[in-house]
Amino acid sequence: MRTPARPTALALTLCALLLVGCGAHVTDAKDQPPARADDAHYPVSVENCGTRQTYAKAPQRVVTNDVGITEIMFALGLESHMAGFVMPDDKGDLASVPWKDAYAKTKWLSKKQITKEMALAARADLVFAGWNYGFNEGEGFTPADLKKAGIGSYLLSESCRNGRGATSRGVMPPLDALYTDLRNLGRIFAVEDRAQALIATFRKQVADAESHALKGVDRPRVFLYDDGRDKPFTSGLYAAPHDIITRAGGDHVMKDLKDSWATVGWETVVERDPEVIVINDYGDTTAAQKRAFLKSYAPLANVSAIKNDRIVVLDYAELVESPRNPAAIASLSKSLRQLMRK
Repeated sequence: MRTPARPTALALTLCALLLVGCGAHVTDAKDQPPARADDAHYPVSVENCGTRQTYAKAPQRVVTNDVGITEIMFALGLESHMAGFVMPDDKGDLASVPWKDAYAKTKWLSKKQITKEMALAARADLVFAGWNYGFNEGEGFTPADLKKAGIGSYLLSESCRNGRGATSRGVMPPLDALYTDLRNLGRIFAVEDRAQALIATFRKQVADAESHALKGVDRPRVFLYDDGRDKPFTSGLYAAPHDIITRAGGDHVMKDLKDSWATVGWETVVERDPEVIVINDYGDTTAAQKRAFLKSYAPLANVSAIKNDRIVVLDYAELVESPRNPAAIASLSKSLRQLMRK
């Protein structure tokens, strides 16, 4: 997955970086060298969630599931290799993001749960999804099911299961998962220079945010609230919010949860007394409604974040593995500094 970029091409690529849209640094694909068409690059092999995969050529009709996965392809300038994407329409404003042109060019196949039938109808040669990001045995939609239909799969690294028969997910730090997928896809589609340029930009963006982040005893305890009334759904050690929170200067209160996304008990939240709560904004329940619930839920009344009204809202696309993660770190770092001055 980690192939070095050619120095000259990388320098040219870095000169084309733009700061646009929601604050994410992206590479303008129009200014990038085209994917190599020569056969010398292939076959290539990558390791994906513990499985070695070999590609005789670049896939031409990729179907992606969900916003973060789709935007990883767009950030690499690979929309011409896509047959379309599947995602609900609750993932925020897509018209003002850095990849708005790619969204306009790429077919929105469905706003419902992705299925094998959708992939077949799109004549997909590869489905880029993940466990619980589309792939699910209960829905009868797995890489094995697709393989029987002659369709390949690439799994989102954040979603890798961490053991045979395990349902818990995560095998590496969240930002490493993002960089791993960028490198892998760079090899698969012969755009390593683009991938390396993005990674270099993201690393710099994260380092800049960390240089301004709260440190030591000033780091506030932070809890990520996704949804849930009886029990909260939150992020653990292997989901993007862990690195977003910690790199932004916070102490992630669920860092001992060895999973990506999971349900915990409110008693655990109360016991760990977060000083800041980050709300994941998506779904039928608005961020305002989630905030109102947290503020009115009696068991949380004495939690520091609630008492001091220290609540931050981030978009779903910033909190799942995606090219928006580095910008989310910078945004949250600024918010934490402002909130902790209260």
